[in-house]
Amino acid sequence: MLRKIVSYGLLAGLVVAVPLCVLVVATHGRPVPYGEWIGYATMLLAFSLVFVAVKRHRDHARGGVIGFWPALGLGLGISAVASLVYVLAWEALLAFTGIDFAAGYAELLIEQRKAAGASAEALAKLSADMQAFKAEYANPLVRLPMTFAEIFPVGVLVSLAAAGLLRNRRFLPLRRM
Repeated sequence: MLRKIVSYGLLAGLVVAVPLCVLVVATHGRPVPYGEWIGYATMLLAFSLVFVAVKRHRDHARGGVIGFWPALGLGLGISAVASLVYVLAWEALLAFTGIDFAAGYAELLIEQRKAAGASAEALAKLSADMQAFKAEYANPLVRLPMTFAEIFPVGVLVSLAAAGLLRNRRFLPLRRM
């Protein structure tokens, strides 16, 4: 099962990391409108491999039957590996491109609030908060878990759904020809 966790996890990690790299390089690290939606849609696409892996494991290695906990364990393992690949890809992007994501993110938020008509006092507070955020984000001990926390909860939700659905042997049964 460890082999499945690593192989599906690496594949899911690549599915989410490659578009991330392309998007960040194409936009020079500047946050894009709907970037969060694009990112989370890509994460869901990548984590669809959790469902595929659990179903294949149920059908081929377990004779068409899998319990909730073994299915959840497989899904969480794949999610953890994929999340680590995502974190490593993000760190590599930051290191090799020299992009200052925190500064670009802070600028975007301040611009959005200005456009929405925020008061000078609110903008000053936001600016101070963003300065604190940039200082925190520069610390890898803060940035690494923050990046992991962006993606891993999506994997947990998909793993829970896959384990809950696929524990029922009548849900998408293996069709023998």
